[in-house]
Amino acid sequence: MIGTVELHAQILEQAKAYCEAVWYARTETFEEMCHERFAMNLIDPEGPTYWDKASFIERVRGRSPGEGPASYEVLDIDVMGDQIARVHLWVDIPGTRFEDHLGFVNEDGSWKLLTKVFRTKARLNKE
Repeated sequence: MIGTVELHAQILEQAKAYCEAVWYARTETFEEMCHERFAMNLIDPEGPTYWDKASFIERVRGRSPGEGPASYEVLDIDVMGDQIARVHLWVDIPGTRFEDHLGFVNEDGSWKLLTKVFRTKARLNKE
């Protein structure tokens, strides 16, 4: 079994790759990172909205990448054994900051993103 520090480092790398892929609209990262049963859920005042892996990748494909360095912060990582992990972070796409809660599972030695529950945290650059 891999040690907790190494598992935490692996999840941190996945979280950073996720944030970079969000900012730069890198669909190829999500095609590899997301589990085949990936589910994404937006929580807002109108109620939840749901997407599967293909819908999520199309949303990413449909927007322009951010310019300059990616804007994000990993707030918390919780690794349970060597099979599941949770990540809490915020990440920007140009004009909007999102708060994401990500669920990863270890499948055959590879951490796959299985769940994403998120909300809009702030609209940026408002005057």
